[in-house]
Amino acid sequence: MNIEFSDTAKEDFEGFERQLQLFFKSHLEKLSEMPPRRHLKHGVPHHVENVTKQARMVYNIESDTLYIIRCFATHKEYEKWYRSYQQ
Repeated sequence: MNIEFSDTAKEDFEGFERQLQLFFKSHLEKLSEMPPRRHLKHGVPHHVENVTKQARMVYNIESDTLYIIRCFATHKEYEKWYRSYQQ
C-alpha cells in the first residue's frame, strides 16, 4: 500500500521528537499491511489510529493508498481538531 502525507501532516511529523517519529513510522508500516477501520464519529470523514497513549494519526484509505491527513503529538491537540467538526 502506498503512503502519502498531506502538507499539514508532513509539517506535524517533522516537528516531532525522533522517538515519536519512530512510533509513527512503526504504525504506518502496520497500517499499510493491515489497515484497521476505526472511523471517526459526528460526520468526520476520516479514520484514526492511536500511536501512543497520547499521539494520534488521522488518515483516509482510498484504493491502494493510505493518505495521512494529520498527526498529533498530544490528545489535547487531537481533541481541539476533532471538536472543530462538531460545531
